[in-house]
Order: sequence, then structure tokens, then C-alpha cells
Amino acid sequence: MPAQAMGDDRRLRVITALAGALAGLSLAPLGLPPLLWLALVPLWGSSPAAAALWGAAAVLVSHRWLLWLHPLDWIGVPGPLSLPICLALWLACGLAGGLLVACWGWLVRRLEPRRLATAVLASGLWGLAEVLLAQGPLFWIGLGASPLPADRPLAGLAAVGGSGLVAAVQLWIGWFCWRTLVAPAASRRGWGLGLAALLLFSHGLGWSQLRADRAERGEPFRVLVLQPALPTREKFEPGRQRELLLQIARAREQAAALGVPLLLPEGTLVLGQAMPEARAEVLSGGFRLEGEELRSSVLRFEPGAPEASSWVDKARVVPLGEWVPLARVWRWGGLSAVGGVEPGPPSRLLRRSGANPAVAICYELANGEALREASSEGAGWLLASANLDPYPALLRDQFTALAQLRAIEVGRWLVSTANTGPSLVIDGRGVVRAALPPGGAQLGIFQLERLKRSTTYQIWREGPLILMILLGGASWFWFQRPRLSRSH
Repeated sequence: MPAQAMGDDRRLRVITALAGALAGLSLAPLGLPPLLWLALVPLWGSSPAAAALWGAAAVLVSHRWLLWLHPLDWIGVPGPLSLPICLALWLACGLAGGLLVACWGWLVRRLEPRRLATAVLASGLWGLAEVLLAQGPLFWIGLGASPLPADRPLAGLAAVGGSGLVAAVQLWIGWFCWRTLVAPAASRRGWGLGLAALLLFSHGLGWSQLRADRAERGEPFRVLVLQPALPTREKFEPGRQRELLLQIARAREQAAALGVPLLLPEGTLVLGQAMPEARAEVLSGGFRLEGEELRSSVLRFEPGAPEASSWVDKARVVPLGEWVPLARVWRWGGLSAVGGVEPGPPSRLLRRSGANPAVAICYELANGEALREASSEGAGWLLASANLDPYPALLRDQFTALAQLRAIEVGRWLVSTANTGPSLVIDGRGVVRAALPPGGAQLGIFQLERLKRSTTYQIWREGPLILMILLGGASWFWFQRPRLSRSH
């Protein structure tokens, strides 16, 4: 290969890697889709190797909050191993992202990226891959959440086809940007008009789902949210436990006086801990035993009861952080004091005497399909329970963007209760109505509405996305027929 060609190839790979980093930056807290569309331009024309660099850079930048896990001494990891483990985990996520995008890039290269049919098919496959990955244990955030918080009209497409459709449409927009830039001058105007038409249509369709005049009005009710702001690294110290129990007792008494339920974040109660008594219902994060298995749950305490009467177990546990294969061996080895939490049943519906919530515990919020199913089963609102300490504000912002997306998908109000934030309420159109200041101990009353109407996404699930894939695939084969017949 000539030296100039090799230099050009290296330059393209560097540009593609930088574009991937820009894609990672385009997610919350910025949530600026135009940055993502710009970042997608070199990806459509890249080789599989360059696509791998794009994917790795995007994941490493967007998931840089993983580095805040260090130091891990509070969970039994020796000090010298802490930083290498955190770096290895972060780099492994980048490697996985790179491999996935490389496979996608190889497929695009085989199908000829300049074809419109290839763009439709490949965009749809990317969106569907995000949906499927979100149902497993290793996915946090993808392109489906990138419009938030800045571009709610585009995010409104989630009410039509879920986050996968939002991701697919953005891939398609990026493809039109690429075709406009690489097209000959004579046809550039036509590609630019196609891009403008797609932008207008996608934003118009999304906006139509979020119009205030078509928003459902439901039965209003109030909840009291406690944000304890208890440092996770100090949680098990006796003084901190006494402080937490005092906070809970005061909050439950206030909830009883107001006649509202009290919401507490993920992991508030340790295993076997009783709830301070008062005449108020409590929905609290905590732990329980199912036989010999330890479960992380949202526990429901009836008014005045010190023991939980019902619960929803966390079904999507964090590998190594919560669920560890051969957990007893790992604990005996002293590598981790955490593992051992087992996943519970997949249902997210928590039944209670009032409005039933669909529950997402921590990063279960990434899985929109589970909340869609619970909403279809009768959930009138969404409850997100989390503990994002010791992670930085970046993760809180991404969590908020995902919460907005989940609310839009199913047209339900969402309440988030988190140890250090975000503790907030979001309406069914993805608007943050109220929030407690993050980082400190706070107690606040949120008002929300119980809604019943189904969105298109609740009814058809990923139907629009699958239709997009089928149309793209059928079109590709249709226009490929003359070439195939000539080859025979």
C-alpha cells in the first residue's frame, strides 16, 4: 500500500475515533442531537476497524463515570487492586462497544452504505440491538436517549416506537448528513432537501405525541420523597445508621400527618431492618431473603407496619457489583464484599391499595420494555429507585434523561427517589415538573397524576422499528435483483 494511502487511512481512523468521542459527549447532560448527527457522518463511510474505534470512543466517553468507583476498599477490594479493576471495567465496556459497532460497520460495508435501503435497514437494526441489549445486564445508555434534555420533540418518537425508534431515526439523519456531504455538487441540493424533510417529519411526529392539548389528565395524588444523601462508603457505620433511622422516622411521621405515602431510595434498609412505625405507607428500597437467596427490592410497608407486606425484586442485577458467579468462592477470596444478590422475577408491577406503580430499581431504568409491560398490566405511574453515590453528576444527568424517555414511552408520570439525587417528578410528556437539590439531605412533596391511556408504543411495542427493518431489507433485495440476475 502506498505511504500516502496508509497515511490517509490512519487519518480517517483518527477522525472516526474523535467522532465517536463527540457522540459520547452528545449524550446527557448536553443531550444535543446535532452533535450526534455530526459524529455519525464519518461512521457511515468507515471501515469495520474504524467503526470499532468509533464505538469504543463513544462508550469510553459516555461511561467515564465508571472511574468514580475508585477506591473500592469499602467493598473489600485491596487498595492496590482498586484502580486497575476500575480501569479494566471501563476499558472492557469500551471494548464491547467497539466490537458491536465493528460488526454493524462490517454489515453496512457489505450492503453498500450509499444505498437508501441499506441506511433504513442498518438504522433499524441498530435501534433493535439497543432494545435487546437493554433487556440484558450490560447495557446502560445508547443513542435512544441522546435527544434529552435538549430536544424533547425528537424524543417524542419514543411514544410511537420506543427508544429503539429514536436511535434508528438519528442514525438515518446521520446518513443523510453523510450523503449530502459526499454527494457530487449537482445532487447535493437534493440530498439536503431529503435531510430537511426527514428532520421536519421526525420532529413533527414526535411533537404531535407531546402536545399539551392532547395530554391526558388523570387523578392527582401526592407522595413524600426522602433524599437521605448518605455516603455509600459510610453507610454501614453505626453513627450513619442511627442518623438514617432518625431521618426515616421523622419522614414517616410527616407523611402520616400529610396522609401521603413515603418513598425511600434503593438500598435504604439493610437486611432484616425494621421500619420506624407511623401511620403512613412506605415504599422503600432494601434487601430481603427469598429462601437462601438475597434480593434487592422495593419493599411496601402498610400504614403502621414495621415489616414489609409486598415487594418487587430487582430483576436486572449488576454483574460483579451485585451478582457474582460462584459468589461464595469470590467472597472467601476477599475480592468483593458485595456480590451474592440474585435476580428476582421479571414483573415490574407493584400492587398496592392506591395507584399501582411500575418499578425500576437503579439501572433497570435502561430497560423500557419491562416498564411498558407493567404499564400495560395496569401501572398508573412509574417509580425509579436508585443510589447513584459515589458517581458524579454526569450519571445523575444520564439517569434523568432515561427517566424522561421512559415517561414519554408509556405516557406516565415518573417519580425518582435517589440517595443523592436525582429526586424528581416528570410528567407523561417528559417534562421535569419538580426536583430536590442533589447532593444533600432533602425532604419534598411531589404531586403527580395517575394515567391510564396507552401510547402507540404500548400497543405496538417495536412494531414501527421492525417494519422499518423489513422495508429496508425488502428494498435492498428488490434493487439487488438485477445485479444478482446478471451474476448468473
